[in-house]
Amino acid sequence: MSTKLAPLSLAATLLAGTAMADVPSVAVDIAPVHSLVARVMAGVGEPNLILPAGASPHEYSLRPSDASALQEADIVVWMGSDLTPWMEDAIATLATDAQVTTLLEAEETTLLDFREGALFETHDHDDDDHDDHDDHGGDHDDHGAEEAAADGHHDDDHGHAEDAKADDHDDHGHEDHADAEQGHDDHDHGDHDPHAWLAPSNASAWLNLIAAKLSAADPDNAGAYFANAAAGQAELERLAEDVRTLLAPVESGSFIVFHDAYQYFETDFDVTAAGAISLGDAAEPSPARITEIQARVQETGVTCILSEPQYNANLVSTVLDGTEAGTGVIDPLGVTMELGPELYPQLIRNMATTLANCG
Repeated sequence: MSTKLAPLSLAATLLAGTAMADVPSVAVDIAPVHSLVARVMAGVGEPNLILPAGASPHEYSLRPSDASALQEADIVVWMGSDLTPWMEDAIATLATDAQVTTLLEAEETTLLDFREGALFETHDHDDDDHDDHDDHGGDHDDHGAEEAAADGHHDDDHGHAEDAKADDHDDHGHEDHADAEQGHDDHDHGDHDPHAWLAPSNASAWLNLIAAKLSAADPDNAGAYFANAAAGQAELERLAEDVRTLLAPVESGSFIVFHDAYQYFETDFDVTAAGAISLGDAAEPSPARITEIQARVQETGVTCILSEPQYNANLVSTVLDGTEAGTGVIDPLGVTMELGPELYPQLIRNMATTLANCG
């Protein structure tokens, strides 16, 4: 009996290998996006991650394997040049035949403006201001190209003029912005906060977008892609319910973050940080900013200060000095986590758990 089945098993293996060979090669920029793409591709294929764990999204030099992944890519899914400015030229040079999906430019994405100042006092956090993200529509009027990609067309010409002004977006961490908490001049051009993956509502919308892009390139597996996306969306709905329950006791404004990357998470779950130690993840805060944060901690009952695994822990210790606030480590990029479909939901859950248990 077993000897008769062996040839069939070999044939099935060979057919599976052929099917896998036809699956699109997909390159993504950061681990949370890799996780979402991996969820949609589950059982069909796996995406390639360009930015390794621990590397800064703002500054990175491609390894040969990264360059090869881009050259071989049929599809590139990335956040955009506001987060990874170095990748725009790499895509334009290396991924010349790939269909490119820029999530920060997708119509499905809800965008938030940068908050201003160490204590966010000049930022109106009214959700109604962001639901339509009308600035996004004005800056990127080629969204029809995104829809065309569902028919198999290229959805990105690699030459975004609107992104050119953001190529050096990480200059919000440069020394000449030591006083940025007074005017936030580096965001006068109107760019949005690029940390949009930290809103599970965005991630849920992206699952369908990713499934559409993959299905256009690989119609034979379209059913699997959309089924995976639907299952992923159901998982995120359950996750959001759990996180809201977990965060219910957390008082709004009772925590300080290391850098202002979390307003998408805050908006989805109705919690609000009281301030940020650093202006951005590429920035060193000025002494004046640290003093301002220390005063907020000491005067307003902040109970938690959140650090990040790849950044200067001494700054957190400085802010904590003389206070009774607790501290925790929050990891917005999944630096310490295993790659795969489970990374994204676990990243969101870990953030909520850390916040709920801090202080």
